[in-house]
Amino acid sequence: MSDYMFDVVVIGSGPGGYVAAIRAAQLGLKTCIVEKYPSLGGTCLNVGCIPSKALLESSELFAVARDKMADHGVVLGAEPGLDLAAMQARKARIVTELTDGVAGLMKKNKIQMIRGHGSLLDAHTVKVAGDEKQDTVTAANVILASGSKAVELPFLPFDDERVVNSTGALAFEEVPARLAVIGAGAVGLELGSVWRRLGAEVTVVEMLPQITPFADRQLAKALQRSLKGQGVDIRLKTRVTGAEVDEGGVTLTLEKDKAKEPESLRCDRVLVAVGRRPYHEGMGLEAAGVELEDGGRVKVDGHLRTSLPGVYAIGDLVRGPMLAHKAEDEGVAVAERIAGKPGHVNYDAIPSIVYTEPELASVGLSEEAAKASKVKYKVGRFLFRANGRAKALGAEEGMVKILADAKTDRLLGVHMVGARASEMIAEAVVAMEFGGSAEDLARSVHAHPTLSEIVKEAAMAVDGRSIHS
Repeated sequence: MSDYMFDVVVIGSGPGGYVAAIRAAQLGLKTCIVEKYPSLGGTCLNVGCIPSKALLESSELFAVARDKMADHGVVLGAEPGLDLAAMQARKARIVTELTDGVAGLMKKNKIQMIRGHGSLLDAHTVKVAGDEKQDTVTAANVILASGSKAVELPFLPFDDERVVNSTGALAFEEVPARLAVIGAGAVGLELGSVWRRLGAEVTVVEMLPQITPFADRQLAKALQRSLKGQGVDIRLKTRVTGAEVDEGGVTLTLEKDKAKEPESLRCDRVLVAVGRRPYHEGMGLEAAGVELEDGGRVKVDGHLRTSLPGVYAIGDLVRGPMLAHKAEDEGVAVAERIAGKPGHVNYDAIPSIVYTEPELASVGLSEEAAKASKVKYKVGRFLFRANGRAKALGAEEGMVKILADAKTDRLLGVHMVGARASEMIAEAVVAMEFGGSAEDLARSVHAHPTLSEIVKEAAMAVDGRSIHS
């Protein structure tokens, strides 16, 4: 390795990239990270996971103050007002603190930062094009971690004013009167929820027959009922086939399955949230010998090695769900494998979460997937409304559903809709990581009163012995 400037060069400083760099440095590898944007952290920290959760929290507090405080005997007087500029400033402050924190971690771990657009010349050479100069760095190993970009509809290009992606929808300076959201996945539902709570009329258009297509159908339907109760207009089995943008807004043409005539939907702004695609434009991957798969993903083997020896790819560039925590674990695994250690990612135990209110969280097989795989399974369910802590929180809406193998009792999937499901799912992930059973969850002591008791009761219900239902 001494023939190279670095042991590892990472292209991209999102969750996968910067975590890979830190782990490599911890293992004694001389490490460099290449990033073209001014701040570190990638989409997740700058214009994705973190700012969206900041606005979700702020908008939820606004909705609670407006709609729910009286139930707790808290009288606020006049209807609460909205200072959107202050809300956005808080979001920006949180983002800055975290991205500055990542920069501090680079210094702490003695990782060299090179600013500019990184492209691959060969298996061991990266060209970095900056504003004023070009650098070339060499490394024994290269980790590709350039992430993904929002998919644009060909007839509805982003203009960052009327038609926006998630980045634009996080930065509105005023609440739109009417917001259309195309796509009922996590991004569309979360940002639609933010602006609905703050007063917008929100219509979500989804071509598939259910929201959150990755989720267990029963739980997806439960979340849909809740969002409709909050005033979100959800139109399933409906395609957007055309659009006209003018100074006053956007008119969408909608075609619903089995409907004879298309209809029009007028809105002030449109959020297009139909998915993301791997981003590697201008990186020279194919020219250097890196093979791509359909959809532009980088082809990798079971150890995340590309077709070019010494070059690895992680995160949104490769197969699997486009999730920050999946990218992080892949980054750690690759760094450990480069260092000669047994890196590991259990793709069967990666949780997926939608941070609406209530939240939806899941890990493992949905009931539909279990049926399709022809595995014999048992199901246990328990409702939030039967839980004392849920009642005290005023969060009685929701359910935990557990699927276990009918013969071995091994956990196959755990699904939740309800308050703080994003935190509760971790228990199920740990249990599944260790090959746990429904009985393991049922026999574990859960503190009372907590929402986690719902998981225990659902696990007990797998064998028909739930106590409180």
